Amino acid sequence: EREVLTQANVRRVCCFEALLLANKLIMTSKFNLEAFGTPSHSDLVILARVAETAERYEDMCSILKTLIKQDANLSVEERNLLSVAFKNVVGARRASWRTINAEAQPEGDEKELMRKYRSEIEEELLAICDEVLGLLKDHLIPEVNNKKDESEVFYLKMAGDYYRYLAEFKPEKGDDASKYYSEALELAKGFLHETHPTRLGLALNFSVCYYEILKDQDKACQLAKEAFDDAIQKLDSLDDASYKDSTLIMQLLRDNLTLWTSETPDDDDAPRETPAAAAEEEDTATGDS
Repeated sequence: EREVLTQANVRRVCCFEALLLANKLIMTSKFNLEAFGTPSHSDLVILARVAETAERYEDMCSILKTLIKQDANLSVEERNLLSVAFKNVVGARRASWRTINAEAQPEGDEKELMRKYRSEIEEELLAICDEVLGLLKDHLIPEVNNKKDESEVFYLKMAGDYYRYLAEFKPEKGDDASKYYSEALELAKGFLHETHPTRLGLALNFSVCYYEILKDQDKACQLAKEAFDDAIQKLDSLDDASYKDSTLIMQLLRDNLTLWTSETPDDDDAPRETPAAAAEEEDTATGDS
């Protein structure tokens, strides 16, 4: 029996080593934008659309990073392409990190390999989030500073989202997430309707930050309930263009409130965030599950 268990452990160790190698190969495979010469702004947008269709989100990120450095004044479509690209890239790593964290902790060599693999994922997450935050702070947020419109809320919320992703494994980043969310919410309350998808998505993700990162259940529930109640009162004035997205986010707010206020919550349930689909359809900055 001891020999069988040892062989099983060896197989698991080899599996982790193979995953690490495959992961490094994927990360070193870079999109060669130079093969396209010197693409114009419109060419880059077309390439980003094609990459999205092909589900090559790493390529999308490279393309859009080049586009932003050419001109940070993004259209609604370009802004949402950016959001979708990085959301998918970071989302895959977040899902992997959560899966590994949920695993029962092994012993011996397997424990060390699992720790190393989790550390590899955290390094990738750190690199991706730092890249997004650099684009936001160096280019995108300064471009819309003091415009006091939906784009400014969008980018501030996006900064809050990516600091929140960092805070999942670097808790000290929680204050940065709260800072950007708070600034975005103050602006949103000044000029976005209560039913606007970006304002609702901001309230949704900020409440998740309160609950999951800052461990403040009362504030999480208060923010989610206030956003839901305010939107319900204005539901009759909701325009057709944003009806689907707004009502979907309102449902997620209500789902989270139900989860957070239940006496015996299911440990497997995770708070809901702004869905990526809504971002593509209605210009809403995204969070994910």
